[in-house]
Amino acid sequence: MDQRLWEEREKIYACWLCSFPAIRSRQLHRLYDIFGCMEGIYYAGREEWEKVLSPGQTELLKEYTAAWRPKEAYCRIRDQGFELVTFYDKAYPKRLKSIPDAPFFLFVRGKLPREDVPAVAVIGARECSEYGKFVAKQLGAVLGRCGVTVISGMARGIDGISQEEVLNVGGSSAGVLGCGADICYPARNRDLYERLARQGAVLSAYPLGTPALKRNFPPRNRIVSGMADAVVVIEARVKSGTLITVDMALEQGKEVYVVPGRVTDKLSEGCNRLIRQGAGVMLDPDAFVEELWELWERKNGYFQDKAHSTGRTVGKFTENGWAESGGEAVTDSISRIQEGQRTAALPPELEAVYKALDFEPRSAEEIRGKLPTEFRDRQIITCLMKLCMDKWAFQVSPGRFCRKGDGGI
Repeated sequence: MDQRLWEEREKIYACWLCSFPAIRSRQLHRLYDIFGCMEGIYYAGREEWEKVLSPGQTELLKEYTAAWRPKEAYCRIRDQGFELVTFYDKAYPKRLKSIPDAPFFLFVRGKLPREDVPAVAVIGARECSEYGKFVAKQLGAVLGRCGVTVISGMARGIDGISQEEVLNVGGSSAGVLGCGADICYPARNRDLYERLARQGAVLSAYPLGTPALKRNFPPRNRIVSGMADAVVVIEARVKSGTLITVDMALEQGKEVYVVPGRVTDKLSEGCNRLIRQGAGVMLDPDAFVEELWELWERKNGYFQDKAHSTGRTVGKFTENGWAESGGEAVTDSISRIQEGQRTAALPPELEAVYKALDFEPRSAEEIRGKLPTEFRDRQIITCLMKLCMDKWAFQVSPGRFCRKGDGGI
Protein backbone atom coordinates (compact mmCIF):
# COMPACT_ATOMS: atom_id res chain seq x y z
CA MET A 1 0.00 0.00 0.00
CA ASP A 2 1.18 3.52 -0.79
CA GLN A 3 2.76 5.19 2.29
CA ARG A 4 0.48 8.20 2.10
CA LEU A 5 -2.65 6.04 1.88
CA TRP A 6 -1.45 3.88 4.77
CA GLU A 7 -0.89 6.97 6.94
CA GLU A 8 -4.36 8.26 6.11
CA ARG A 9 -5.87 4.88 6.98
CA GLU A 10 -4.01 4.90 10.29
CA LYS A 11 -5.52 8.32 11.05
CA ILE A 12 -9.01 6.91 10.53
CA TYR A 13 -8.48 4.20 13.15
CA ALA A 14 -6.55 6.53 15.42
CA CYS A 15 -9.62 8.79 15.53
CA TRP A 16 -11.66 5.77 16.56
CA LEU A 17 -9.48 4.83 19.53
CA CYS A 18 -8.45 8.33 20.61
CA SER A 19 -12.09 9.45 20.68
CA PHE A 20 -12.90 6.67 23.17
CA PRO A 21 -13.14 8.51 26.51
CA ALA A 22 -12.66 5.56 28.90
CA ILE A 23 -8.98 4.89 28.22
CA ARG A 24 -5.72 6.26 29.61
CA SER A 25 -2.66 7.44 27.71
CA ARG A 26 -0.45 4.67 29.09
CA GLN A 27 -2.94 2.05 27.90
CA LEU A 28 -2.92 3.57 24.42
CA HIS A 29 0.87 3.34 24.33
CA ARG A 30 0.75 -0.32 25.44
CA LEU A 31 -1.86 -1.26 22.85
CA TYR A 32 0.20 0.35 20.12
CA ASP A 33 3.36 -1.44 21.30
CA ILE A 34 1.55 -4.80 21.15
CA PHE A 35 -0.23 -4.44 17.81
CA GLY A 36 2.08 -2.03 15.99
CA CYS A 37 -0.62 -0.01 14.24
CA MET A 38 -4.01 1.53 14.90
CA GLU A 39 -5.84 -0.65 12.39
CA GLY A 40 -4.38 -3.71 14.09
CA ILE A 41 -5.85 -2.58 17.40
CA TYR A 42 -9.26 -2.05 15.78
CA TYR A 43 -9.43 -5.58 14.36
CA ALA A 44 -7.78 -7.29 17.35
CA GLY A 45 -11.07 -7.76 19.17
CA ARG A 46 -12.13 -8.17 22.76
CA GLU A 47 -9.81 -10.97 23.88
CA GLU A 48 -6.73 -9.13 22.65
CA TRP A 49 -7.86 -5.81 24.13
CA GLU A 50 -8.11 -7.48 27.55
CA LYS A 51 -4.32 -7.87 27.55
CA VAL A 52 -4.25 -4.14 28.37
CA LEU A 53 -7.76 -3.03 29.33
CA SER A 54 -9.91 -4.04 32.29
CA PRO A 55 -13.03 -6.15 31.64
CA GLY A 56 -15.19 -3.08 32.17
CA GLN A 57 -13.17 -1.00 29.71
CA THR A 58 -13.21 -3.83 27.19
CA GLU A 59 -17.00 -4.09 27.34
CA LEU A 60 -17.36 -0.34 26.91
CA LEU A 61 -14.93 -0.34 23.96
CA LYS A 62 -16.87 -3.16 22.31
CA GLU A 63 -20.15 -1.23 22.57
CA TYR A 64 -18.47 1.99 21.46
CA THR A 65 -16.88 0.29 18.44
CA ALA A 66 -20.17 -1.24 17.32
CA ALA A 67 -21.69 2.25 17.03
CA TRP A 68 -18.62 3.95 15.54
CA ARG A 69 -18.23 4.46 11.79
CA PRO A 70 -14.47 5.05 11.43
CA LYS A 71 -14.28 6.72 8.01
CA GLU A 72 -17.41 8.83 8.49
CA ALA A 73 -16.30 10.00 11.94
CA TYR A 74 -12.80 10.82 10.69
CA CYS A 75 -14.16 12.91 7.81
CA ARG A 76 -16.52 14.70 10.18
CA ILE A 77 -13.65 15.63 12.52
CA ARG A 78 -11.54 16.86 9.60
CA ASP A 79 -14.46 18.89 8.23
CA GLN A 80 -14.70 20.64 11.61
CA GLY A 81 -11.11 21.81 11.16
CA PHE A 82 -9.35 19.41 13.53
CA GLU A 83 -6.31 17.23 12.99
CA LEU A 84 -5.32 14.26 15.12
CA VAL A 85 -1.61 13.89 15.87
CA THR A 86 -0.44 10.75 17.66
CA PHE A 87 2.81 10.11 19.51
CA TYR A 88 4.16 8.21 16.50
CA ASP A 89 3.43 10.91 13.91
CA LYS A 90 6.25 13.07 12.55
CA ALA A 91 4.25 16.17 13.45
CA TYR A 92 4.09 15.31 17.17
CA PRO A 93 5.92 18.05 19.18
CA LYS A 94 9.47 16.92 19.96
CA ARG A 95 9.59 18.79 23.27
CA LEU A 96 6.43 17.07 24.43
CA LYS A 97 7.63 13.65 23.31
CA SER A 98 10.55 13.85 25.74
CA ILE A 99 8.50 14.28 28.94
CA PRO A 100 7.51 11.35 31.18
CA ASP A 101 4.13 9.84 30.29
CA ALA A 102 3.71 11.98 27.18
CA PRO A 103 0.11 12.10 25.91
CA PHE A 104 -0.58 9.55 23.20
CA PHE A 105 -2.52 11.98 21.04
CA LEU A 106 -3.43 15.62 20.50
CA PHE A 107 -6.48 17.00 18.75
CA VAL A 108 -5.32 20.21 17.07
CA ARG A 109 -7.00 23.12 15.39
CA GLY A 110 -4.49 25.35 13.66
CA LYS A 111 -0.77 24.74 13.29
CA LEU A 112 1.43 23.21 15.97
CA PRO A 113 4.37 25.34 17.21
CA ARG A 114 7.56 25.42 15.16
CA GLU A 115 10.45 23.30 16.39
CA ASP A 116 13.14 25.68 15.10
CA VAL A 117 12.43 28.55 17.53
CA PRO A 118 12.24 28.68 21.34
CA ALA A 119 8.92 28.25 23.13
CA VAL A 120 7.99 29.74 26.51
CA ALA A 121 5.09 28.92 28.81
CA VAL A 122 3.70 32.09 30.39
CA ILE A 123 1.49 31.28 33.38
CA GLY A 124 0.05 33.03 36.39
CA ALA A 125 -2.97 34.05 38.42
CA ARG A 126 -6.43 34.20 36.91
CA GLU A 127 -7.45 37.01 39.26
CA CYS A 128 -4.32 39.02 38.57
CA SER A 129 -3.51 42.59 39.58
CA GLU A 130 -3.07 45.57 37.28
CA TYR A 131 0.68 45.10 37.70
CA GLY A 132 0.36 41.48 36.59
CA LYS A 133 -1.69 42.50 33.55
CA PHE A 134 0.92 45.09 32.61
CA VAL A 135 3.87 42.71 32.85
CA ALA A 136 1.99 39.97 30.96
CA LYS A 137 1.29 42.38 28.10
CA GLN A 138 4.86 43.67 27.96
CA LEU A 139 6.37 40.19 28.05
CA GLY A 140 3.92 38.87 25.47
CA ALA A 141 4.74 41.73 23.12
CA VAL A 142 8.50 41.17 23.40
CA LEU A 143 8.23 37.41 22.94
CA GLY A 144 5.93 37.81 19.96
CA ARG A 145 8.18 40.35 18.22
CA CYS A 146 11.26 38.19 18.80
CA GLY A 147 9.73 35.09 17.22
CA VAL A 148 9.34 33.11 20.44
CA THR A 149 6.25 30.90 20.63
CA VAL A 150 4.13 31.36 23.76
CA ILE A 151 2.41 28.30 25.24
CA SER A 152 -0.35 28.79 27.77
CA GLY A 153 -3.76 27.60 28.88
CA MET A 154 -5.98 30.31 27.33
CA ALA A 155 -7.35 30.98 30.83
CA ARG A 156 -8.53 34.36 32.01
CA GLY A 157 -5.87 36.50 33.66
CA ILE A 158 -2.15 36.14 32.97
CA ASP A 159 -2.45 33.23 30.50
CA GLY A 160 -4.94 34.84 28.15
CA ILE A 161 -3.50 38.37 28.43
CA SER A 162 0.00 37.26 27.40
CA GLN A 163 -1.36 35.20 24.51
CA GLU A 164 -3.53 38.06 23.25
CA GLU A 165 -0.54 40.40 23.17
CA VAL A 166 1.59 37.88 21.29
CA LEU A 167 -1.10 37.71 18.62
CA ASN A 168 -1.48 41.51 18.60
CA VAL A 169 2.14 41.91 17.49
CA GLY A 170 1.88 39.17 14.87
CA GLY A 171 3.50 36.38 16.87
CA SER A 172 2.42 32.78 17.39
CA SER A 173 0.92 31.07 20.41
CA ALA A 174 -0.62 27.73 21.31
CA GLY A 175 -3.49 27.32 23.75
CA VAL A 176 -3.64 23.99 25.59
CA LEU A 177 -7.16 23.21 26.81
CA GLY A 178 -8.43 21.17 29.74
CA CYS A 179 -11.44 20.11 27.67
CA GLY A 180 -12.02 18.99 24.10
CA ALA A 181 -10.33 21.19 21.50
CA ASP A 182 -13.77 21.95 20.07
CA ILE A 183 -14.89 23.63 23.30
CA CYS A 184 -13.90 27.21 24.09
CA TYR A 185 -13.16 27.43 27.82
CA PRO A 186 -13.61 29.90 29.32
CA ALA A 187 -16.44 30.97 27.00
CA ARG A 188 -15.50 34.65 27.41
CA ASN A 189 -12.27 33.94 25.52
CA ARG A 190 -14.02 33.00 22.28
CA ASP A 191 -12.22 35.72 20.33
CA LEU A 192 -8.85 34.53 21.63
CA TYR A 193 -9.76 30.92 20.79
CA GLU A 194 -10.52 31.85 17.17
CA ARG A 195 -7.38 33.99 16.85
CA LEU A 196 -5.20 31.20 18.21
CA ALA A 197 -6.67 28.80 15.66
CA ARG A 198 -5.74 31.24 12.88
CA GLN A 199 -2.31 32.44 14.09
CA GLY A 200 -1.18 29.44 16.10
CA ALA A 201 -3.06 26.51 17.54
CA VAL A 202 -5.59 25.31 20.07
CA LEU A 203 -5.02 21.74 21.16
CA SER A 204 -6.05 19.16 23.69
CA ALA A 205 -5.14 15.67 24.85
CA TYR A 206 -8.83 14.96 25.47
CA PRO A 207 -11.36 13.67 22.92
CA LEU A 208 -13.55 16.24 21.18
CA GLY A 209 -16.60 17.04 23.24
CA THR A 210 -14.89 16.48 26.62
CA PRO A 211 -16.25 19.04 29.13
CA ALA A 212 -13.97 21.28 31.19
CA LEU A 213 -13.81 19.19 34.37
CA LYS A 214 -11.61 20.20 37.31
CA ARG A 215 -9.63 16.95 37.17
CA ASN A 216 -8.60 17.66 33.56
CA PHE A 217 -6.48 20.70 34.34
CA PRO A 218 -3.43 19.27 36.18
CA PRO A 219 -2.70 16.92 33.22
CA ARG A 220 -3.30 19.88 30.90
CA ASN A 221 -0.72 21.93 32.83
CA ARG A 222 1.82 19.15 32.33
CA ILE A 223 1.41 19.61 28.56
CA VAL A 224 1.77 23.41 28.83
CA SER A 225 5.18 23.07 30.49
CA GLY A 226 6.13 20.05 28.37
CA MET A 227 5.75 21.99 25.12
CA ALA A 228 8.01 24.82 26.32
CA ASP A 229 11.74 25.31 26.77
CA ALA A 230 11.19 27.56 29.79
CA VAL A 231 8.37 28.68 32.07
CA VAL A 232 7.75 32.25 33.23
CA VAL A 233 5.51 32.84 36.25
CA ILE A 234 3.75 36.20 36.63
CA GLU A 235 1.89 36.36 39.96
CA ALA A 236 0.96 33.22 41.86
CA ARG A 237 -0.46 32.55 45.28
CA VAL A 238 1.28 30.03 47.53
CA LYS A 239 -1.46 27.46 46.89
CA SER A 240 -2.33 27.63 43.23
CA GLY A 241 -2.50 25.65 40.01
CA THR A 242 0.35 27.81 38.73
CA LEU A 243 2.77 26.32 41.27
CA ILE A 244 1.58 22.82 40.36
CA THR A 245 2.64 23.61 36.80
CA VAL A 246 6.01 24.81 38.08
CA ASP A 247 6.54 21.50 39.91
CA MET A 248 5.77 19.63 36.70
CA ALA A 249 8.13 21.86 34.73
CA LEU A 250 10.98 21.15 37.16
CA GLU A 251 10.32 17.40 36.92
CA GLN A 252 10.56 17.76 33.14
CA GLY A 253 13.89 19.60 33.41
CA LYS A 254 12.54 22.95 32.21
CA GLU A 255 14.00 26.33 33.18
CA VAL A 256 11.73 28.35 35.48
CA TYR A 257 11.77 32.14 35.71
CA VAL A 258 9.71 34.33 38.02
CA VAL A 259 8.62 37.97 37.93
CA PRO A 260 9.14 39.29 41.48
CA GLY A 261 6.45 41.25 43.30
CA ARG A 262 5.94 43.26 46.46
CA VAL A 263 6.49 41.23 49.62
CA THR A 264 3.13 42.44 50.93
CA ASP A 265 1.12 41.17 47.94
CA LYS A 266 -0.68 37.84 48.34
CA LEU A 267 -0.50 37.38 44.56
CA SER A 268 3.29 37.53 44.72
CA GLU A 269 3.81 35.17 47.66
CA GLY A 270 4.20 32.15 45.40
CA CYS A 271 6.57 33.99 43.05
CA ASN A 272 8.78 35.31 45.83
CA ARG A 273 8.94 31.87 47.43
CA LEU A 274 10.10 30.38 44.12
CA ILE A 275 12.86 33.00 43.95
CA ARG A 276 13.98 32.05 47.46
CA GLN A 277 14.10 28.42 46.30
CA GLY A 278 16.40 29.31 43.41
CA ALA A 279 14.20 30.12 40.42
CA GLY A 280 15.52 32.54 37.83
CA VAL A 281 14.39 36.17 38.13
CA MET A 282 12.82 37.82 35.10
CA LEU A 283 13.45 41.57 35.41
CA ASP A 284 13.84 42.53 31.77
CA PRO A 285 11.88 40.98 28.88
CA ASP A 286 14.53 41.82 26.30
CA ALA A 287 17.39 40.39 28.34
CA PHE A 288 15.27 37.33 29.11
CA VAL A 289 14.73 36.71 25.39
CA GLU A 290 18.46 37.05 24.74
CA GLU A 291 19.24 34.49 27.43
CA LEU A 292 16.47 32.22 26.18
CA TRP A 293 17.84 32.23 22.63
CA GLU A 294 21.34 31.46 23.92
CA LEU A 295 20.09 28.55 26.02
CA TRP A 296 18.03 27.23 23.12
CA GLU A 297 20.90 27.52 20.65
CA ARG A 298 23.33 25.79 23.00
CA LYS A 299 20.82 22.99 23.59
CA ASN A 300 20.31 22.52 19.86
CA GLY A 301 23.96 22.85 18.89
CA TYR A 302 23.68 26.18 17.08
CA PHE A 303 25.64 28.38 19.47
CA GLN A 304 29.22 29.14 18.38
CA ASP A 305 30.48 32.12 20.36
CA LYS A 306 29.47 35.65 21.37
CA ALA A 307 29.68 36.73 17.77
CA HIS A 308 27.65 33.79 16.48
CA SER A 309 25.89 33.91 13.16
CA THR A 310 22.54 35.18 14.42
CA GLY A 311 24.17 38.45 15.46
CA ARG A 312 22.49 38.43 18.88
CA THR A 313 24.15 39.62 22.06
CA VAL A 314 23.21 37.85 25.24
CA GLY A 315 22.16 39.63 28.41
CA LYS A 316 24.46 38.98 31.38
CA PHE A 317 23.52 39.80 34.96
CA THR A 318 26.07 41.82 36.91
CA GLU A 319 25.92 43.68 40.20
CA ASN A 320 24.92 46.76 38.20
CA GLY A 321 22.05 45.01 36.43
CA TRP A 322 21.65 43.50 32.99
CA ALA A 323 24.42 44.29 30.53
CA GLU A 324 25.27 43.05 27.08
CA SER A 325 28.38 41.02 26.37
CA GLY A 326 30.11 44.26 25.33
CA GLY A 327 29.44 45.76 28.75
CA GLU A 328 26.85 48.35 27.71
CA ALA A 329 23.62 48.49 29.67
CA VAL A 330 20.56 47.06 28.03
CA THR A 331 18.24 50.00 27.49
CA ASP A 332 14.88 48.19 27.59
CA SER A 333 14.09 47.17 31.16
CA ILE A 334 10.72 46.79 32.82
CA SER A 335 11.26 49.97 34.82
CA ARG A 336 11.74 51.93 31.60
CA ILE A 337 9.03 50.10 29.72
CA GLN A 338 6.60 50.96 32.52
CA GLU A 339 6.84 54.58 31.44
CA GLY A 340 5.15 53.37 28.28
CA GLN A 341 6.28 54.49 24.87
CA ARG A 342 2.60 54.82 23.97
CA THR A 343 2.23 57.76 26.38
CA ALA A 344 3.79 59.94 23.69
CA ALA A 345 0.26 60.21 22.26
CA LEU A 346 -0.98 61.90 25.47
CA PRO A 347 -0.94 65.67 26.08
CA PRO A 348 2.05 66.63 28.30
CA GLU A 349 0.01 67.19 31.48
CA LEU A 350 -1.82 63.85 31.11
CA GLU A 351 1.44 62.04 30.38
CA ALA A 352 2.98 63.53 33.54
CA VAL A 353 0.01 62.45 35.67
CA TYR A 354 0.01 58.96 34.14
CA LYS A 355 3.70 58.51 34.95
CA ALA A 356 3.02 59.56 38.55
CA LEU A 357 0.53 56.71 38.94
CA ASP A 358 1.43 53.28 40.26
CA PHE A 359 -0.25 49.87 40.25
CA GLU A 360 -0.99 50.48 43.92
CA PRO A 361 -3.82 53.01 44.57
CA ARG A 362 -2.72 56.55 45.45
CA SER A 363 -4.63 59.61 46.56
CA ALA A 364 -4.77 62.70 44.37
CA GLU A 365 -2.40 64.51 46.73
CA GLU A 366 0.10 61.65 46.67
CA ILE A 367 0.00 61.73 42.88
CA ARG A 368 0.46 65.52 42.87
CA GLY A 369 3.58 65.11 44.98
CA LYS A 370 5.08 62.82 42.30
CA LEU A 371 4.53 65.32 39.48
CA PRO A 372 7.29 67.50 38.00
CA THR A 373 7.15 71.04 39.42
CA GLU A 374 5.70 72.59 36.28
CA PHE A 375 2.60 70.39 36.48
CA ARG A 376 1.78 70.61 40.19
CA ASP A 377 -0.62 73.54 39.83
CA ARG A 378 -2.83 71.71 37.29
CA GLN A 379 -6.31 70.40 38.05
CA ILE A 380 -5.15 66.95 39.09
CA ILE A 381 -8.64 65.48 39.49
CA THR A 382 -9.64 66.61 36.00
CA CYS A 383 -6.53 64.93 34.54
CA LEU A 384 -7.17 61.74 36.51
CA MET A 385 -10.79 61.51 35.37
CA LYS A 386 -9.70 62.04 31.77
CA LEU A 387 -7.16 59.20 32.12
CA CYS A 388 -9.88 56.97 33.58
CA MET A 389 -12.24 57.77 30.70
CA ASP A 390 -9.49 56.90 28.19
CA LYS A 391 -8.67 53.65 30.06
CA TRP A 392 -5.18 54.64 31.15
CA ALA A 393 -6.20 54.56 34.83
CA PHE A 394 -9.16 53.70 37.03
CA GLN A 395 -10.61 54.89 40.30
CA VAL A 396 -10.24 52.16 42.90
CA SER A 397 -12.20 54.01 45.60
CA PRO A 398 -13.30 57.62 46.18
CA GLY A 399 -10.20 59.80 45.80
CA ARG A 400 -7.77 56.95 45.07
CA PHE A 401 -6.48 56.10 41.61
CA CYS A 402 -4.38 53.35 40.06
CA ARG A 403 -2.54 52.82 36.79
CA LYS A 404 -4.38 50.38 34.53
CA GLY A 405 -2.44 47.27 33.54
CA ASP A 406 -3.61 47.49 29.95
CA GLY A 407 -3.61 51.27 29.81
CA GLY A 408 -4.76 52.94 26.63
CA ILE A 409 -6.33 49.74 25.28
